Amino acid sequence: MLVPVILSGGAGTRLWPLSRELHPKQLLPLLGRHTMLQETVRRLEGLDAAAPTVVSNEAHRFLVAEQLREIGCTPRAIVLEPTGRNTAPAIALAAHAALAADEGDSLLLVLPADHLIRNVAAFHRAVEVASVAAREGALATFGVVPSSPETGYGYIRRGALQGSGAYRIAQFVEKPDAARAQSYLASGEYYWNSGMFLFRARRYLEELERFAPDIASVCRSSFACATRDLDFTRIDAAVFESCRSESIDYAVMEKTGDAVVVPLDAGWSDVGSWASLHEACDRDENGNTLRGDVMVEDTRDSYIYSESRLVAAVGLRDYVVVETKDAVLVAPMDRVQEVKKLVGRLKADQRYEHALHREVFRPWGSYDSIDNGLRFQVKRLVLRPGGVLSLQMHHHRAEHWVVVSGTASITRGDETFLLEENQSTYIPIGVRHRIENPGRIPLHIIEVRSGGYLGEDDIVRFEDRYGRQGTNN
Repeated sequence: MLVPVILSGGAGTRLWPLSRELHPKQLLPLLGRHTMLQETVRRLEGLDAAAPTVVSNEAHRFLVAEQLREIGCTPRAIVLEPTGRNTAPAIALAAHAALAADEGDSLLLVLPADHLIRNVAAFHRAVEVASVAAREGALATFGVVPSSPETGYGYIRRGALQGSGAYRIAQFVEKPDAARAQSYLASGEYYWNSGMFLFRARRYLEELERFAPDIASVCRSSFACATRDLDFTRIDAAVFESCRSESIDYAVMEKTGDAVVVPLDAGWSDVGSWASLHEACDRDENGNTLRGDVMVEDTRDSYIYSESRLVAAVGLRDYVVVETKDAVLVAPMDRVQEVKKLVGRLKADQRYEHALHREVFRPWGSYDSIDNGLRFQVKRLVLRPGGVLSLQMHHHRAEHWVVVSGTASITRGDETFLLEENQSTYIPIGVRHRIENPGRIPLHIIEVRSGGYLGEDDIVRFEDRYGRQGTNN
């Protein structure tokens, strides 16, 4: 059985400010109507494959589950990493999940959730070649046929051709300088390292045990203690946190004698920077990608994105301008890799913008902090149909709720009642309360908080449908 394994981690640094730590690029619709995670699942259609197993950061779990639900995908499992430890441990957890679910030894098709593949038919053909090699015991990776002397990718040099149509791997090569990258392109023997793999679950665990026994041991023990929570598989945090961080390339692929590479010429991109996103997007006659409310004059070869207001540009050449509700990025196209430095400074200064957008997504919907001042804060809440906030109480703030559209079921103390459009209620300090959307359309509420302390950690949670603990609604 072919089991897709989708790796949905990511720190949200390279496409900041659109991508954030708690809402990284794979959960964003960067290239169309669907998010990159959804597109990764959709391109599996036509393969004889089982439902996917998703390995996700715990903080992203509800977004991942909701995005899969939106496209009608019921995953085999959503495995939650308590903390990120790179790809070798993440794939090991997925391999254990596959072996626990199947009597046989599944083939794992490992795919990052944030890659672009334009030619799905060519991708499927490469998967078929890799499947043959994997059934014979090989550990296959997909090498992207290079289209330019790219210095931002690692390379794989191919060796002898195997009967399956795959090549033995002669060498893994780190990111080269421009001259070396040009020589790689000219030789025809090198491929970009895509970070996609196909092998038998048990075979991968055997090689991990051989070359990185410490990682293998931690992953085995932490999965053995895993628990089921709603739709999620929770890995034992106390055990897993002792695992060292390591990529599959360093831990296994560069050491095993059974590694092969399958050429992939399918319009691939890892969308790893604003420049590569611009390259992947449709552009107008001036080479510009313009998204949102954007007006330009004498501007060429630029990516300009507006989320919440008019963005106007004059005389730009090769620039990136990205506006969100709480941040604006302006950078020359050839310096976008330095965006990570800005994100590091935001984190060091303990600002929220490295991790969160102004609009924050929760399993019940989202909230947007639209105004605040001394002793007050105004939020716009959107509850999806069936969404319900936890039953909670606050020690330091009162709340006023006005229904803008939809119908709200309100719990306030010992009473439960409905509020329709243009109706409101007041929640005094110290009173238990909850909002639920019993309708079939989204519920929009304006919430006005008032009090001496308005922080998200002023919350006592009594009941929660989603099994959450700690702060936030």
